[in-house]
Amino acid sequence: MRIRVAVTAVVSGAVVLSALAVPVVAQAAERSSALELRPNDSLGNTKFTDAVVNGGKDIVLGTTGTKTVVVTYTATDQNGVAVTEAFLWQGTDSSTTEGITGGLGTDDDPDCTETATQGTYHCKAVFNIHPATDMKDNGVAGKWKLFLGGWDLYANASYNDDVTTTSIKKAATLTADATPEPVKKGRTITVTGKLARANWSTGKYAGYVSQPVKLQFRKKGSSTYTTLKTIKTNSTGVLKTTTKATVDGYYRYSFAGTPTTAPATAPGDFVDVR
Repeated sequence: MRIRVAVTAVVSGAVVLSALAVPVVAQAAERSSALELRPNDSLGNTKFTDAVVNGGKDIVLGTTGTKTVVVTYTATDQNGVAVTEAFLWQGTDSSTTEGITGGLGTDDDPDCTETATQGTYHCKAVFNIHPATDMKDNGVAGKWKLFLGGWDLYANASYNDDVTTTSIKKAATLTADATPEPVKKGRTITVTGKLARANWSTGKYAGYVSQPVKLQFRKKGSSTYTTLKTIKTNSTGVLKTTTKATVDGYYRYSFAGTPTTAPATAPGDFVDVR
């Protein structure tokens, strides 16, 4: 994984592809005005379209292991395409170090194959993301942008720092335990649980505080859960509530997720009503 954030480079004249050597392109030195990279900026004749990150799904990361993310896109240039580069970055301004909060690169250059249409290439970039090392700053969860660039066959450079967007989210876990079991019909049961999410700084899961979570019930023999109520996690992510036992069935908690955290649903816990 090539990960470079807030790197300084000098770009001038035709050497614009120095910008592609630094994901997110944080330059601080002399450049001609024609080559200044601003938010949502692009340069050159190569057009990057039809970009899809991770099959259109959110990128969900836990605390360990490797997450492989595939990005596909089309590069079009009548002068041909020699090579392309792909980076994921987060921030408000790709031209300043202050405007960048995260950057991820690929281990290898993307693979591009020319189609039957001359000058049109289908490309695939592979990101291998290691949350334990690549995502140390918890602030980088949320919306990310795709930066694409490359050279044509005559060494002319092109890039676009906001081809499309994706969301990188923290994985979440959720539990549910209904007691007592078995229980007499009409008696109160207590359902406890805990909502936690990945903390990339510590490499552990921590309780997710003050989050709305639904208590749901599925009658034995049914495949559909019904929401009974919504409660919030406490200061340590713990959930606790009561409900009346009427028939045999399964109780679970369900969390819808947030812009920075993936949804989570606890396995149903069966209660035998007698």
